[in-house]
Amino acid sequence: MRMVSINEISLDLVEEMLDFEEELKIKSKQLENGATVIDCGVNVPGSYEAGIYFTQICMGGLAVVDIVVDTIRDVPFAFITEYTDYPAIACLGSQKAGWAIKVEKYFAMGSGPARALAKKPKKTYEQIQYEDDADVAIIALEARKLPDEKVVDYIAKECKVDTEDVYALVAPTASLVGSVQISGRIVETAIYKMAEIGYDPKLIISGSGRCPIAPILEDDLKAMGATNDSMMYYGSVYLTVKKYDPILKNVPSCTSRDYGKPFYEIFKAANYDFYKIDPHLFAPAQIAVNDVSTGKTYIHGKLNADVLFSSYQLVFEQ
Repeated sequence: MRMVSINEISLDLVEEMLDFEEELKIKSKQLENGATVIDCGVNVPGSYEAGIYFTQICMGGLAVVDIVVDTIRDVPFAFITEYTDYPAIACLGSQKAGWAIKVEKYFAMGSGPARALAKKPKKTYEQIQYEDDADVAIIALEARKLPDEKVVDYIAKECKVDTEDVYALVAPTASLVGSVQISGRIVETAIYKMAEIGYDPKLIISGSGRCPIAPILEDDLKAMGATNDSMMYYGSVYLTVKKYDPILKNVPSCTSRDYGKPFYEIFKAANYDFYKIDPHLFAPAQIAVNDVSTGKTYIHGKLNADVLFSSYQLVFEQ
């Protein structure tokens, strides 16, 4: 049986975005080599709806995504909600920011369906037993600059597609779409952590999540802190699995030695070196795991509004 192609599915979503550029407050441009770059926040404001599209494309078109308004301690916030019935493929095979793209002075973290064509990283695709053979490559870049022809040539070569069949969506961290799509990684953070501590992601039947969307802060570094805090301190995930394993109690962020402060402060204390930060911190605040083999549902972790409010730089005035 042929596997679903996350690049082909996502192409339909990309084409919808291109049909409604003005309404989505985005702007596309065709490079000289024929590739299409879609600016979702570098030189344009972007929008919540563009953020939904961006998140769905990051997940290979295998998720349903929405934005709702809810409160935390009577303070209103926008929350992203999502669910996928293909959690291993959507989250690890597509959404994971597993491709560090470096071409001359250009750098961006690459997510999305194109990773499956380039097999970045290869062991992920061996672990989830997934491959895509589409002739179109769709990549999502978290970057402050738009890629040029050299960057896209590199992506096309790694994906083994023609340059005119490359579509690159770009949004910086400190942007509306950036804030939406990072909170939209809430299920991915759970599944990534599960895989890292030894749980087989192929045992996960479905995943759903909910996470506050961080306010846009003044620069990408502080925005990175707030967007990570959204997931680590107030993101919640519900998973349906074939079999529960006690190691899953180690999934929530509160099990990390670095838990308890806004991420920007932790990063600054580590001299802005990611490798000095406990990798177990990058996880949802709380998970609920339904084991279909026993009918039991296990809850781990906790929500922490105190750290979240500190991170968001909220100002309360009467």
